[in-house]
Amino acid sequence: MRLFIALDIPAEVRAALTNFMERARALAPEARWARVEGLHVTLKFIGHVDDAAVGKIKAELASIKAAPFEVTFTGVGFFPNPNAARVFWAGVDGAESLPRLASSIDSALEKLGFPRETKPYHPHLTLARTSSRPLRELRQLLDGPPPQFGTMTAREFFLYQSQPQKGGSKYTKLERFTLE
Repeated sequence: MRLFIALDIPAEVRAALTNFMERARALAPEARWARVEGLHVTLKFIGHVDDAAVGKIKAELASIKAAPFEVTFTGVGFFPNPNAARVFWAGVDGAESLPRLASSIDSALEKLGFPRETKPYHPHLTLARTSSRPLRELRQLLDGPPPQFGTMTAREFFLYQSQPQKGGSKYTKLERFTLE
């Protein structure tokens, strides 16, 4: 099964993102736009594992200790950059606590043989992507003050199963881990 670890986002943030994405979609209708109900803050992508590994992963994740923390959803940007934009994203700011949690998860899973992340952690919500021409039409969304989508207190994270399907992957929560 294909697994990842993520924070869920609250309904009010999803609603603000939905409103923003509806306006932005008109600028780049050819892009592949994310389904808002599937948005999450990825902490670690694990990939394919056999069923026997799931219990070990859950046990390691249950051992992680972290306090609840504030997360702000603000701003938009592009990967790799605005001129060669292939991915359009909304920003996620959890101060030092969010990268610290991602690093703790990385360390815990390294004990099971999963490789550590090699790139710096850059939390974001992927709103749209393209494999053809860059999303240059969306650059105008960088003008003016950054959009604000809301805040939340992260009190838990989840182990998810991802099942690729036509029209986008289906995500199923397998286990909840509390931050206290």
